[in-house]
Amino acid sequence: MAVGSPPTVRRRQLGRELRKLREDAHLHLDALAHELRCSPSRISRIETARIRISPGTVHEILDALNIHDQRRDRLVELARQADEPGWWQQFGDALTYEYATYIAMEAEAAALRVFEPSIVHGLLQTQEYAQAMIAKGPAGEGDQKSKIAARLARQDVLSRAAPVRLDVVLDEAAVRRVVGGPGVLRRQLERLAHLSHHPNVGLQVLPFAAGATACATGPFTIVDFPDTSENPVVYVENLGGDVYLERPPAVDTFAAVFGQLQADALDHGESRRLVDEIRESLPER
Repeated sequence: MAVGSPPTVRRRQLGRELRKLREDAHLHLDALAHELRCSPSRISRIETARIRISPGTVHEILDALNIHDQRRDRLVELARQADEPGWWQQFGDALTYEYATYIAMEAEAAALRVFEPSIVHGLLQTQEYAQAMIAKGPAGEGDQKSKIAARLARQDVLSRAAPVRLDVVLDEAAVRRVVGGPGVLRRQLERLAHLSHHPNVGLQVLPFAAGATACATGPFTIVDFPDTSENPVVYVENLGGDVYLERPPAVDTFAAVFGQLQADALDHGESRRLVDEIRESLPER
């Protein structure tokens, strides 16, 4: 499936604010659609960020809502920013719409809270580790190269001018699984140790000795945004389709589970020592 235009944080914010303005004006969705000579479903898709919206359309909506103050310039600029293509669109059909949607959120995140029970998280992977993982998937050779390039490009969020804060809990299985061979894993663990010293990266390992875990259902990521009015989003990836959870009860549950996983895991120093111990036990090739 082609990447298309996944909803960005800016588009979600724009849709939310346009909906609030419509509701404050006590204008039903059908009435606004009639005013703009379009279908109610189109207005709904705009407000839920399911379709792109041009600055010109924003002007039309604000005219219908009689909004002529400073909010107009801000919302039109927000539409202009939301319409800018993301770097991931260069990879075309190699990335699914669902994966591109996650990348769009990750690129605009302020912080990520990640639990990975079986593999090293994508933002921490070396190129050869990523290659070994992606080679197991169904993609063709050309798509594999694009997926590897996209995964490495994602890692720029850790070193950009305002880097994302990454707190990750890896199960011990993730740092022991011999992906790509002992040499590949050894170099991957070297990278983990290196990144764990970065001030914006918090790495913890959940040891086998911790016993039962607070999450036995699989990996998840909690995405926190710079704008505190934007609710965190929980991203759960699985073979049946990606799931995004935004309502507070579900997000709060995952946040509590992540807090428990952090409490059960080794602290940063102990985690680094375990990673080094496993690395030293592996051959260089």
